[in-house]
Amino acid sequence: MTAIDAARAGDIAAHPKGLATRKFKDSAFVIWGIVATVIGLGTLVALVSELVSDGGHRLSAAFFLSFPSSDPAAAGILSAWVGSILVIITTALFAIPIGILAGIYLEEYAPKNPVTSAIEIAVNNLAGVPSILFGLMAVGIFVQFLGNPDRWFGFLPEDFRNGAADLFGQSILTAGITLALLILPVVIVAAREAVRGVPQEIRHAALAVGATKWQTTQHHVLPYALPGVVTGVIIGISRALGETAPLIMIGGLTFVAFLPITRPGDATFETIGVLDEYGAAVDPSATETVRIAHDGVVVLPDFTERAVKAGETLELPHGSTVQSVATWGDAIASWSPGNWLGQEFTVMPIQMFNWTSRPQAEFLEIAAAAGIVLLFITLLLNGTAIWLRYRLRKSIKW
Repeated sequence: MTAIDAARAGDIAAHPKGLATRKFKDSAFVIWGIVATVIGLGTLVALVSELVSDGGHRLSAAFFLSFPSSDPAAAGILSAWVGSILVIITTALFAIPIGILAGIYLEEYAPKNPVTSAIEIAVNNLAGVPSILFGLMAVGIFVQFLGNPDRWFGFLPEDFRNGAADLFGQSILTAGITLALLILPVVIVAAREAVRGVPQEIRHAALAVGATKWQTTQHHVLPYALPGVVTGVIIGISRALGETAPLIMIGGLTFVAFLPITRPGDATFETIGVLDEYGAAVDPSATETVRIAHDGVVVLPDFTERAVKAGETLELPHGSTVQSVATWGDAIASWSPGNWLGQEFTVMPIQMFNWTSRPQAEFLEIAAAAGIVLLFITLLLNGTAIWLRYRLRKSIKW
């Protein structure tokens, strides 16, 4: 070996210039990362601890089964959690199928042209739009336009226009569609990313043995993409569960002492005829033949009362109210979507917003208790997403 070769060998073995600086920067990054993580987790633990300390003692069966009240000792979240469930069910029924199908179409079927490129840009941009803008859009379209029968097409039958307008307005259907539009970009992007992550070789193998495009997608692409799709859907639903601004914009009620569904033993009211905005009969001279379903009381327009029996058939003037007590049959029938989709509502974030605006400290405690419930539901949904992703990925064999 010559002297030059020996020098080169020594150069290779020597530490490169700046190595110590790079090692210092690497160690500093790790240390700062640990510090940032500890600060974030510490803040989260402190906030949750304070929440549990303020509202944990208010959690009880009565808290879940009582309506809101002006007395904080008797107030509960019954109407809020029932309303949240119905709104989220409506949201999921709209957002999940539309979002998944749109994601599959854009990734697997849509041609690459300026139109689909514009759609992709729009979807990605909508994912970052503030939620209150969706509320403003819902006010204009679903509340003021579709909620007004006079703004529907005039050639449609009047009964259809009135029935359709009753479903919109300040209703559960409007809230569900608004939140579905809010989380739709999240579901679409998650579905696209999950489908895109499936190796092309799986598609080529299926097509090579004679499978159609849809058979390949249905039997091979979707099963492998399902973990990512499920995760995106649950994250979107978790976001919708905590939204407040768009629901306040469309008229979510802050104080609700009734349920969109009926329970056995609840008082029921049936108004006869069409009333104006002041609660008076549009045609005071009109009457209607009514068959009484349950024992109860009829309140006539002049506020006189008359006891009635089940099975009676009466000729009642418009503006009369039939009052009775709901049976199990009425309660079961009230779960029909046609009954509760058009009802007014409240949800847990709105109820918490109402309580935190009160000056009494007791209302802040029950707001904290409601926050614990909402936090638990959110953690449960995200935990379910992690568990489902783990279980579904175990079944995947590339």
